[in-house]
Amino acid sequence: MNLPHMNTLRAIYLMAGFAGIVIATTGPVLAQSDKPSEIEEIARELSTYVFPKTGPYTPEAIVIGNARQIESWARSAHANSAAEAFAHWNADGEIPGACAVCHSGQGFRAFHGLDGSAPGPLQSPIPTGGVVDCETCHKPGLAEIDSVTLPSGVVHPTETALVPCLTCHTGRSSGANVAKVTANMAEDTVNPELSFVNPHYKVAGATWLGGYGGIGYHYPGKTYSGRFLHAKPVASCLSCHEPHALTVNEAICLTCHETGAAQDIRISRQSYDGSGDTAQGIAVDIRANSDLLMREMLDYASQVAKTGLIYDSGRYPYFFADANRDGVVDQTDGRPVTFKGWTPTLLRAAYNWKVVTSDPGIHVHNPHYALELIHDSIESLAKAQGKDFAAFGLMR
Repeated sequence: MNLPHMNTLRAIYLMAGFAGIVIATTGPVLAQSDKPSEIEEIARELSTYVFPKTGPYTPEAIVIGNARQIESWARSAHANSAAEAFAHWNADGEIPGACAVCHSGQGFRAFHGLDGSAPGPLQSPIPTGGVVDCETCHKPGLAEIDSVTLPSGVVHPTETALVPCLTCHTGRSSGANVAKVTANMAEDTVNPELSFVNPHYKVAGATWLGGYGGIGYHYPGKTYSGRFLHAKPVASCLSCHEPHALTVNEAICLTCHETGAAQDIRISRQSYDGSGDTAQGIAVDIRANSDLLMREMLDYASQVAKTGLIYDSGRYPYFFADANRDGVVDQTDGRPVTFKGWTPTLLRAAYNWKVVTSDPGIHVHNPHYALELIHDSIESLAKAQGKDFAAFGLMR
């Protein structure tokens, strides 16, 4: 077909459509035949577009049924392609398969076999530029997935709506991994073979499942709370989180609590941090005990491992050496020196500290499990240093 002639016909068709004109065709070019006419070809090409029957035409005249959901998603962290979660690999031009599962919608679909491939770990990288897009949660075939395997190895049965949440918010390690790498080692002797084990980030799905999910390191002889069942109206992620905007619906808290501010809600009549204050939100107890655990880690590193330790949240692997104890990270050739004073006791405590602090909403998702992990970690460090743990006044 002659392109200029095609463009002319398209322009005529568009103008006629906008004006609500019915085009009558005559002549050999438009004659009826078994072969579609040029006008019919153009009509077929433009069939995906919506034209009003009458003018004037404005974009507002077209109603998009899910416009509110699209707008909410577009403003959310899941759609922010410039965020570190999606832009981290931009310089490389590709995302490693293990990371792409959660940091790219394409990777997520490939991992679960929703793109027609066999489900399972990705064997090749995925191009950068993707986000948690619509098809991550709405791809046909997602409804056939009824379980998610956690890093601990637990196969957790779940409803379809929670498959994306639990695939990507359960971390990449578990307490079982920590137990394995620290097995058969002297508890309080520095071992150069050890390095920090990172549970990963935003691990709310795993902390919600608690001891059953097994993301934390569980000390032998201790019991740990399982999935936090909360209350009947709050049964899953979507009970509180708007699925597109990701915002928290504080109104649901008011069903049972006097405030919708989760930080101010207390779910226990006992004090866990030794303050005796049961009027403050449970988040305060968790934060206080987390801070105490960090202080005990620093003391242990200095007194037992004989190496100064500094935590830097902005640089992986987060824990760095401070040999001269001047409060500044050691440097070699302009690069920070990674902390190498790990003992099994210190590594386990540091891992649990990172699990708890990697879920900023853990006071809602599973406060009991958080307090148990911190309590037992502090107890372990105190015992190794010969401290009177009871003097801390902590409760489990």
